[in-house]
This record gives sequence, structure tokens and C-alpha cells, in this order.
Amino acid sequence: MQLVDDILGKLETADNMTKNRLENILVDQGSAVVPELVNKLQVVRGVKRGVVAMTLIRIGEASVEYLKKAAIDNKDFEWVAKYLISEIKGIAA
Repeated sequence: MQLVDDILGKLETADNMTKNRLENILVDQGSAVVPELVNKLQVVRGVKRGVVAMTLIRIGEASVEYLKKAAIDNKDFEWVAKYLISEIKGIAA
């Protein structure tokens, strides 16, 4: 998805205010960007990874199914997926 790639590219040089604005844009996309974000989370690092993870947590329940599937498909990603799911469930509780 071009939007996700564009935003992740901008995060490289973003200050905190811009980073927050970009994260909000992703959150506003809702469940439409979840599959792409879960894929990206498995490969990006640093600031990008943090923003992607926070976005998935903020999107919430819509992220859970994709995170579970990714954990099954990628054992190295399993702990990340479990952590994010526990954060989402914690917020929802």
C-alpha cells in the first residue's frame, strides 16, 4: 500500500510532532492498513517499528486476527505479536 510506504519513508527524518501526525494518519486509516502494517512490522526497525507497533495497538481489535496469523506463519515474530495482542486486550479491558 503506497500510503504506508510513503509514511514509513517520511519517518526517517521526522521530528516528534511530525512522527505523531504521521502515526495519526495511519491510525485514521483503520483496519484497511492492518495487513500491510503487520507485514511491515516483521521487517522494519527503529522508529518505523515503534510507530507501526503503536499504530496497530491504537487501531485495536482489528489488528488481533492479523497478528495471530503472522505469529503462526513466522515463529520469530510470535513474541512481538503476543505482546501487541496483550497491549490491545489491556486497552480494551
